[in-house]
Amino acid sequence: MTIDTSSGWMLISVTTAGAAGTLRVQVWRKLRSLGALYLQQSACLLPIRPEVEREVRRLADRVRHHGGSSRVLRIQLTEQAEEDQVIAEFNAARDAEYAEVLERLPAFREELARERERGRTSYAEVEESEADLERFRSWLGKIAARDYFAAPTGAAARAAVAEAAADLAAFEQAALSAEMPARPGSATTVADESGRL
Repeated sequence: MTIDTSSGWMLISVTTAGAAGTLRVQVWRKLRSLGALYLQQSACLLPIRPEVEREVRRLADRVRHHGGSSRVLRIQLTEQAEEDQVIAEFNAARDAEYAEVLERLPAFREELARERERGRTSYAEVEESEADLERFRSWLGKIAARDYFAAPTGAAARAAVAEAAADLAAFEQAALSAEMPARPGSATTVADESGRL
């Protein structure tokens, strides 16, 4: 697969000395959410993408507004081996994040299986499990947004979340069947109040 890096890179340097203590945390969180690759403590690298560049420019403005200093430089990596290494480091970081999703998903699926075995297929369990699955989807979406170079483990993580969604759909169907009253004329007939069939 050929990766287009013709737009180049942003080298971001941020110093929050003299600014409010919370600014440093805000900067760190924002750059991590964008998937920045730190080269040293206050300098990191991101590929130039329109949406990423917008976010970085906003962050740089906020840093300057709150008493810090920032610099965003557009650069090109002139050696292919160096660029390949940088891309490999970006992918390694995303693969580690995808691996954590893959590590945690089995517990979600095992919980569904345990509840089914215990006969606890109910709307409340479905609702709780839907919230858990939505957290996995949201987490996966955040990782994918900063997966600029299609890290290899991403496909496995997406497939695992899709399998978990299928498990939840089957669990929901079982809950629906368990909570729906039997229809007249079906194999199961509900006794009336006197106990007669």
